[in-house]
Amino acid sequence: MHITICLAASFIFACSALRVAPAQAVPEFQFQFSEKPGPYAVGLKVVEQFDRARQFQVENASAGSPAASGPRPLQTLVWYPAQTASGQAMTLGDYEALIKTETTFGKPVEHSKPQSFVDAYMQGTTGIHTWAVRDGAMKADRFPVVIYAPSLNAPATENIELCEYLASWGFVVIASPSMGATSRSMTIDIPGANAEVQDISFLVGFASTLPDADMSKVAAMGYSWGGMAALFAAARDKRIDALISLDGSFRYSPEIVQSVGDIHPDRMTIPLLVFSRAEEPLETWDAMRKDKSQCACAPNVLNEWTDGDLLHVRLLGISHIQFSSLYQRSERFRKEGMHFVPADYSLEDGAASYNWMARYTLEFLNAYLEHQESAELFLKRTPAENGVPKHLIAVTLRQAQAKPNQGDIPAKK
Repeated sequence: MHITICLAASFIFACSALRVAPAQAVPEFQFQFSEKPGPYAVGLKVVEQFDRARQFQVENASAGSPAASGPRPLQTLVWYPAQTASGQAMTLGDYEALIKTETTFGKPVEHSKPQSFVDAYMQGTTGIHTWAVRDGAMKADRFPVVIYAPSLNAPATENIELCEYLASWGFVVIASPSMGATSRSMTIDIPGANAEVQDISFLVGFASTLPDADMSKVAAMGYSWGGMAALFAAARDKRIDALISLDGSFRYSPEIVQSVGDIHPDRMTIPLLVFSRAEEPLETWDAMRKDKSQCACAPNVLNEWTDGDLLHVRLLGISHIQFSSLYQRSERFRKEGMHFVPADYSLEDGAASYNWMARYTLEFLNAYLEHQESAELFLKRTPAENGVPKHLIAVTLRQAQAKPNQGDIPAKK
């Protein structure tokens, strides 16, 4: 079975440079998240909990000490609508500090490659303030839930801007790190994907304990390898009502979906929002295939998705790594980013694309979880009608095949 390199691209930056654009000096570029915040202040809670049904090898904080076996630690980040913005806003440095206690909680420990990789991209950004206030007073209401699944080995903080943005508009967003079946390192295989699937379902169960969570409205959202896990979770966990993929790996490796055996996109009736990047040549994919005897001949997940609504948003000016704000805002990306963006597009186009990704995500959730008519109309309009600049994105909405007594969007399970 071959696994295309896009599964790991968000955490193997150099390996993404198979198609290199001319290097340009762009020191003036600064990633800006410019989407308007919603009516709510944003709170953040960090919940240190264990999934005691699974065993995990936790690295010892003392150098050279053996790993200890115990229940699976899940450092859980919860962004939520808060009452007011009183209190000191989090900085990116505050978020970064959480990474060192992902599995050991109060005892900082080095996690080798995943942690050092993030450190490299946080340089020069740690003092930037975000919207969230740690432990801000929760708004007394109930809100839809979004479970976020990070990319390969990534921390729960890889898309802070997107998570805070959704919370400001009335969603409870919950995430934990991408970790392997028995240790911190995620593996690019079915056991690795299934580990993140179990994390997603664990977090759905955790959400049911929160006083502000409306469990009748639950979505799963995943980026890259996390998109594969989110698909699996949505197929197995009937509490999930909608699915969002940020350039999810299932689109590029349908043979993995097929080989699992119990994932049937042609039977899924929930709505699916897929964001994808500008396509790379078929020759590039062929060069990346490790096993030359294999071919991507399994059924395409998007083509099979006929019983649920499908909204496909192609971000034409963006590379895989730019689906994460962690990378776009970094000093390193500002220096090296032009090696990765599609030809004739700029880093500014990539930042604008991220903002539109956030907006379409919000409108999708409002349409299918909140049943807002204005959001339904937004999804049906062309990008130009929604104010998107020319040549930045392309959108296709394909509604579910007509069933008896089935109405227009939003579709229900």
